[in-house]
Amino acid sequence: MSAKIKKGDRVIVRTGRDKGVTGDVVKVFPDTGRAIVQGVNKVKRHQAASNRSAGGIVEKEATIHMSNLAHVDPKDDKPTRVGFKTLEDGRKVRFAKRSGEVIDA
Repeated sequence: MSAKIKKGDRVIVRTGRDKGVTGDVVKVFPDTGRAIVQGVNKVKRHQAASNRSAGGIVEKEATIHMSNLAHVDPKDDKPTRVGFKTLEDGRKVRFAKRSGEVIDA
């Protein structure tokens, strides 16, 4: 998988139960092509009590496949594809194909 989606990126869910929901990427798993997005794909897990926390039913985010995610364009908050280009100073950056806006700061 390419590094088009990274930790901290703002993405929108394109398909599935949470279609249309936007959130920030919390963690990326490049070997499996999946990511955890804040507030997306919430699941309930039964957790046993431990010294740190009480037991019970815990709600947390599960991974979602990166093919179901799209970057949010910084200009108009709509889904966009991502491209790569090299700037004059030699840096390789990601940019939104919809508006041409650079995603990497």
